Amino acid sequence: MAIVKIILAIFLPPVAAFLQVGVSTHFWINIILTILGGVPGVIHALWLVLSGKTA
Repeated sequence: MAIVKIILAIFLPPVAAFLQVGVSTHFWINIILTILGGVPGVIHALWLVLSGKTA
């Protein structure tokens, strides 16, 4: 499942963030970062997935 989340973090960062932490503050931060620019959203989603962050 981790590989799927990493792939999603690259192509669909908010989806990966949602799968990792649910609807929490990190999810909304990721939405905002993705809207402001794709790369910050990808970096944040990868950080969430690779650090093992949970809700």
